[in-house]
Parts: sequence; structure tokens; C-alpha cells
Amino acid sequence: MTDASTFEIWLIIFAMAAGTFLIRFSFLGMVGDRPLPAWVLRLLRYTPVAVLPAVVAPMLLGVKADADPLRLFCAAVTLVIGIWTKNVLWAILTGLGLFFTLGAFLG
Repeated sequence: MTDASTFEIWLIIFAMAAGTFLIRFSFLGMVGDRPLPAWVLRLLRYTPVAVLPAVVAPMLLGVKADADPLRLFCAAVTLVIGIWTKNVLWAILTGLGLFFTLGAFLG
């Protein structure tokens, strides 16, 4: 699968762990005890709105998804429920319930 040696793989793992720690520490450790500016707090409100579609989009439109009609239908219903109820939790639960229920019946 890969031509990397065991040492190179462990080196990559440790480098990624250190990078992840430094990114998190830079925000939490250095700024954690100070109040953030209003413009930063305003921008942070949009983080969940940006992350959720970024997680879902590859499952719907990715290479392996092949535009599965069941997934696209459940995503459309989830979007409609989200707009109608203005509640993310209800939209997610409805989409998941519909996906697993229809998936069980349709195979």
C-alpha cells in the first residue's frame, strides 16, 4: 500500500500529533484566559454552519457515493425539515431516521 518505513510512519504520526497540539494550544492556551474581540466571536458563530456541510458533502457527492438516490433524497428531506422547523437537531434526526428506515426496506 505504501513504501514508507515504520520509522517514517511513526514520524508522521508524531508530527501530526505535535501540529494538532500546537494549533489547539495556540487558541486555548494562549488566548484562553483573555476575552476575545467581538469580531472573532462573531466569526466563530459560523463554525458549526461551515463544518456540518463539509462533513456531509463528501458522503453525498464524493467519488464513492455515485449520487446514490437514497442519500440524495434523504439529504433533500433533511434540508426541507431544517428550513421548515429551523431546528438542526430535528433535521438531523429526521434525515437519519429516514435514511436507515428506507435503507432497511429498500436494501
